[in-house]
Amino acid sequence: MSLPIHPLTDAFAVAPQLGPDDMQAVADAGYKSVIINRPDGEGGAEQPSSADVMAAARAAGLVIEYQPVVSGAMTPADVARFRQLLNDLPAPVLAYCRSGTRCTHLFMAATES
Repeated sequence: MSLPIHPLTDAFAVAPQLGPDDMQAVADAGYKSVIINRPDGEGGAEQPSSADVMAAARAAGLVIEYQPVVSGAMTPADVARFRQLLNDLPAPVLAYCRSGTRCTHLFMAATES
């Protein structure tokens, strides 16, 4: 299975919703860290829980952080935390949300001069 990963830089990429079964493939693709930006339950009962994804990520050797950000309601605090995660997490980092757009907007806001 091919993961729907969209690199924005050599050290950062975004993806739409991923699940526990994807975490080993993320590690195999060379990523060291994952940021979950989609709040639990946003997509209903079929959305994998962050706890399940985090357990699978850790089992695959990934560092993972859960930073839920409400779509269309990104705050300066969200941007500041995302910036800190980008500074602290081992690269390359993969962030995901529903479509990858929210993560892209966070990245752009966190890295603008």
